[in-house]
Amino acid sequence: MPVFYGTEIASALMLGTAQYPAPSDLAEAFRRSGAGVATVSLRREGAAGEGQAFWELVRGLGVRLLPNTAGCHSVREAVTTAHMARELFGTDWIKLEVIGNPDTLQPDPFGLLEAARILCADGFRVFPYTTEDGILAGRLLEAGCEVLMPWGAPIGTGRGLNNRYGLRTLRAQFPQVPMVIDAGLGLPSHAAQAMEMGFDAVLLNTAVAKAGDPAAMAEAFALALRAGVLARGADPMPRRDMAAPSTPLIGLAVL
Repeated sequence: MPVFYGTEIASALMLGTAQYPAPSDLAEAFRRSGAGVATVSLRREGAAGEGQAFWELVRGLGVRLLPNTAGCHSVREAVTTAHMARELFGTDWIKLEVIGNPDTLQPDPFGLLEAARILCADGFRVFPYTTEDGILAGRLLEAGCEVLMPWGAPIGTGRGLNNRYGLRTLRAQFPQVPMVIDAGLGLPSHAAQAMEMGFDAVLLNTAVAKAGDPAAMAEAFALALRAGVLARGADPMPRRDMAAPSTPLIGLAVL
């Protein structure tokens, strides 16, 4: 099981809590998948009314909460949102998003690093939503982050692992750092691939929430994660450029 900031999580699946057709679909998705972490946006929570009902639902899931700074486009926005989230949700965990482009929702590397430094100094346990850039990753670790969350693909695209070479390189560059593939996963097979590559967990929302049957899709992702972990531990065969016969030539009948 993954360990983040000294806390062991019951599952390698981390689920978002937005966009579900109904609250019952959200609750059933968590139940069937056994997800260990729920991400929640401060904007989605609100102060009363529907927001309060949502908060009661999330608390009833019985999983670790990871508030996020979704929708923040500046350091000031992200830091302020993080402090509000810590007060509201009672946790120093924060998924840090500082968006640099409104179309791709790509992280702003400069704003992300600045905000991470501020929040780590303020005692937050920061989970930075970043790219597969190894230089940026190193700077985030120097700033105090102990977990990295590189994207698989732009948020909500379902494209899977867009840059497998870059992700493999990042994983190899920091082998002891917990890493979560965050965003862009569309199919359970994408999650299995991430675990086969050595990542510790995946975080997704749209692929489950927008499925025809969110609970079934959540369970499918959980099963795929287990398959990926087992495959990685089984020491997979190396890739080859040329064919290799699976039936030995010795003992073959001579006609």
